[in-house]
Amino acid sequence: MQNKIEQFTLEPLLDPQFISTSLARYRQNGIEKNWEIVQAHDSVAILIYHKEKDAFILVKQFRPAVYLNNNEGMTVELCAGIVDKDLSLEDIAKEEIEEECGYRVPVENIEKITSFYTSVGFAGSKQILYYAQIDASMKVSEGGGVDGEVIEVIELPVESAKVFIYDETIAKTPGIMFAFMWWFDKFKN
Repeated sequence: MQNKIEQFTLEPLLDPQFISTSLARYRQNGIEKNWEIVQAHDSVAILIYHKEKDAFILVKQFRPAVYLNNNEGMTVELCAGIVDKDLSLEDIAKEEIEEECGYRVPVENIEKITSFYTSVGFAGSKQILYYAQIDASMKVSEGGGVDGEVIEVIELPVESAKVFIYDETIAKTPGIMFAFMWWFDKFKN
Protein backbone atom coordinates (compact mmCIF):
# COMPACT_ATOMS: atom_id res chain seq x y z
CA MET A 1 0.00 0.00 0.00
CA GLN A 2 1.46 3.33 -1.03
CA ASN A 3 1.56 5.99 1.65
CA LYS A 4 2.97 9.25 0.32
CA ILE A 5 2.25 12.09 2.74
CA GLU A 6 2.90 15.66 1.58
CA GLN A 7 2.31 19.16 2.93
CA PHE A 8 1.41 18.00 6.46
CA THR A 9 0.48 21.01 8.64
CA LEU A 10 -1.33 21.66 11.89
CA GLU A 11 -4.04 24.32 12.05
CA PRO A 12 -6.57 25.42 14.65
CA LEU A 13 -9.69 23.26 14.67
CA LEU A 14 -12.50 25.63 13.64
CA ASP A 15 -15.53 23.39 13.05
CA PRO A 16 -14.96 20.03 14.78
CA GLN A 17 -17.09 17.14 13.53
CA PHE A 18 -16.07 14.35 15.92
CA ILE A 19 -14.44 15.96 18.97
CA SER A 20 -14.66 19.02 21.16
CA THR A 21 -12.10 20.44 23.51
CA SER A 22 -12.81 21.72 26.99
CA LEU A 23 -11.03 23.02 30.04
CA ALA A 24 -12.23 21.18 33.13
CA ARG A 25 -12.02 23.24 36.33
CA TYR A 26 -12.50 21.49 39.66
CA ARG A 27 -11.42 21.31 43.26
CA GLN A 28 -9.66 18.16 44.47
CA ASN A 29 -8.94 17.83 48.17
CA GLY A 30 -9.30 21.58 48.57
CA ILE A 31 -6.91 22.43 45.72
CA GLU A 32 -8.15 24.30 42.63
CA LYS A 33 -7.18 22.44 39.46
CA ASN A 34 -7.82 22.47 35.73
CA TRP A 35 -7.31 19.89 32.99
CA GLU A 36 -7.55 20.01 29.22
CA ILE A 37 -10.01 17.45 27.87
CA VAL A 38 -10.91 16.19 24.42
CA GLN A 39 -14.49 14.93 24.31
CA ALA A 40 -14.76 12.21 21.68
CA HIS A 41 -17.15 9.45 20.62
CA ASP A 42 -16.99 6.02 22.17
CA SER A 43 -15.97 3.24 19.79
CA VAL A 44 -16.24 -0.44 19.04
CA ALA A 45 -13.32 -2.67 18.07
CA ILE A 46 -13.51 -6.24 16.83
CA LEU A 47 -10.96 -9.03 17.07
CA ILE A 48 -11.66 -11.04 13.92
CA TYR A 49 -10.39 -14.61 13.71
CA HIS A 50 -10.45 -16.43 10.35
CA LYS A 51 -10.98 -20.12 11.20
CA GLU A 52 -9.79 -21.60 7.91
CA LYS A 53 -6.65 -19.47 7.73
CA ASP A 54 -5.88 -19.64 11.47
CA ALA A 55 -5.23 -15.91 11.26
CA PHE A 56 -6.42 -12.62 12.69
CA ILE A 57 -7.89 -10.12 10.25
CA LEU A 58 -6.56 -6.64 11.01
CA VAL A 59 -6.51 -3.26 9.32
CA LYS A 60 -3.62 -0.99 8.42
CA GLN A 61 -4.26 2.70 7.95
CA PHE A 62 -2.77 6.17 8.20
CA ARG A 63 -3.26 8.02 11.49
CA PRO A 64 -2.23 11.70 11.37
CA ALA A 65 -1.68 11.89 15.16
CA VAL A 66 0.78 8.98 14.96
CA TYR A 67 2.48 10.65 11.98
CA LEU A 68 3.36 13.55 14.29
CA ASN A 69 5.38 11.13 16.42
CA ASN A 70 6.99 8.79 13.88
CA ASN A 71 6.80 10.54 10.47
CA GLU A 72 5.13 7.47 8.99
CA GLY A 73 1.67 7.36 10.56
CA MET A 74 0.74 3.83 9.53
CA THR A 75 -0.83 1.71 12.27
CA VAL A 76 -2.01 -1.88 12.46
CA GLU A 77 -5.26 -2.09 14.39
CA LEU A 78 -8.35 -4.09 15.11
CA CYS A 79 -11.29 -3.37 12.84
CA ALA A 80 -13.04 -0.50 14.63
CA GLY A 81 -15.36 2.45 14.35
CA ILE A 82 -16.84 5.27 16.36
CA VAL A 83 -20.28 5.08 17.92
CA ASP A 84 -22.00 7.86 16.01
CA LYS A 85 -25.11 6.17 14.64
CA ASP A 86 -28.45 5.26 16.12
CA LEU A 87 -27.67 1.53 15.99
CA SER A 88 -26.87 -1.08 18.61
CA LEU A 89 -23.17 -1.48 19.37
CA GLU A 90 -23.27 -4.95 17.80
CA ASP A 91 -24.83 -3.54 14.62
CA ILE A 92 -22.09 -0.91 14.43
CA ALA A 93 -19.49 -3.67 14.86
CA LYS A 94 -21.17 -5.73 12.11
CA GLU A 95 -21.17 -2.72 9.77
CA GLU A 96 -17.49 -1.96 10.45
CA ILE A 97 -16.44 -5.56 9.78
CA GLU A 98 -18.11 -5.45 6.37
CA GLU A 99 -16.93 -1.95 5.41
CA GLU A 100 -13.33 -2.29 6.56
CA CYS A 101 -12.61 -6.00 6.10
CA GLY A 102 -15.20 -7.23 3.59
CA TYR A 103 -16.89 -9.94 5.70
CA ARG A 104 -20.62 -10.11 6.45
CA VAL A 105 -20.97 -11.50 9.96
CA PRO A 106 -24.41 -12.17 11.49
CA VAL A 107 -24.86 -9.93 14.53
CA GLU A 108 -25.56 -12.98 16.71
CA ASN A 109 -22.01 -14.19 15.94
CA ILE A 110 -20.45 -11.05 17.41
CA GLU A 111 -19.50 -11.67 21.04
CA LYS A 112 -18.70 -8.94 23.53
CA ILE A 113 -15.36 -9.39 25.30
CA THR A 114 -15.25 -6.32 27.56
CA SER A 115 -15.02 -2.54 27.53
CA PHE A 116 -12.36 -0.12 28.72
CA TYR A 117 -11.44 3.54 28.61
CA THR A 118 -8.86 4.82 26.13
CA SER A 119 -6.67 7.92 26.18
CA VAL A 120 -7.57 8.45 29.83
CA GLY A 121 -5.13 11.34 30.25
CA PHE A 122 -7.01 13.62 27.88
CA ALA A 123 -10.11 11.95 26.36
CA GLY A 124 -11.48 9.05 28.40
CA SER A 125 -13.63 7.59 25.63
CA LYS A 126 -14.95 4.08 26.12
CA GLN A 127 -14.09 1.30 23.68
CA ILE A 128 -16.25 -1.82 23.57
CA LEU A 129 -14.27 -4.85 22.43
CA TYR A 130 -15.92 -7.66 20.45
CA TYR A 131 -14.88 -10.97 18.95
CA ALA A 132 -16.05 -12.58 15.71
CA GLN A 133 -15.03 -15.78 13.95
CA ILE A 134 -15.24 -15.76 10.19
CA ASP A 135 -14.72 -18.11 7.28
CA ALA A 136 -14.47 -17.78 3.50
CA SER A 137 -18.24 -18.06 3.03
CA MET A 138 -18.71 -14.68 4.76
CA LYS A 139 -16.49 -12.78 2.31
CA VAL A 140 -18.58 -10.22 0.38
CA SER A 141 -15.98 -7.64 -0.74
CA GLU A 142 -12.34 -6.64 -0.50
CA GLY A 143 -13.11 -4.21 2.33
CA GLY A 144 -10.93 -1.15 2.53
CA GLY A 145 -13.42 1.24 4.08
CA VAL A 146 -15.96 3.74 2.77
CA ASP A 147 -16.15 7.48 2.14
CA GLY A 148 -12.54 7.85 1.05
CA GLU A 149 -11.00 5.72 3.80
CA VAL A 150 -7.78 4.02 2.77
CA ILE A 151 -7.64 0.78 4.73
CA GLU A 152 -5.49 -2.23 3.95
CA VAL A 153 -6.77 -5.58 5.21
CA ILE A 154 -4.00 -7.59 6.89
CA GLU A 155 -4.00 -11.30 7.70
CA LEU A 156 -1.75 -12.07 10.66
CA PRO A 157 -1.19 -15.78 11.28
CA VAL A 158 -1.95 -16.71 14.90
CA GLU A 159 1.55 -18.17 15.18
CA SER A 160 2.98 -14.67 14.57
CA ALA A 161 0.70 -12.78 16.98
CA LYS A 162 2.85 -13.03 20.11
CA VAL A 163 5.90 -11.70 18.27
CA PHE A 164 3.71 -8.94 16.80
CA ILE A 165 2.61 -7.83 20.28
CA TYR A 166 6.17 -6.99 21.32
CA ASP A 167 7.47 -5.71 17.97
CA GLU A 168 8.07 -2.03 18.69
CA THR A 169 8.72 -1.28 15.01
CA ILE A 170 4.99 -1.74 14.29
CA ALA A 171 2.69 1.08 15.43
CA LYS A 172 -0.32 -0.53 17.10
CA THR A 173 -2.93 0.16 19.74
CA PRO A 174 -3.11 -1.29 23.26
CA GLY A 175 -6.51 -2.77 22.37
CA ILE A 176 -5.02 -5.10 19.76
CA MET A 177 -2.45 -6.38 22.24
CA PHE A 178 -5.10 -6.94 24.91
CA ALA A 179 -7.39 -8.71 22.40
CA PHE A 180 -4.61 -11.11 21.36
CA MET A 181 -3.79 -11.94 24.98
CA TRP A 182 -7.52 -12.54 25.64
CA TRP A 183 -7.70 -14.87 22.62
CA PHE A 184 -4.64 -16.87 23.67
CA ASP A 185 -5.99 -17.18 27.21
CA LYS A 186 -9.42 -18.31 26.01
CA PHE A 187 -8.51 -20.59 23.10
CA LYS A 188 -4.93 -21.75 23.60
CA ASN A 189 -4.91 -22.56 27.32
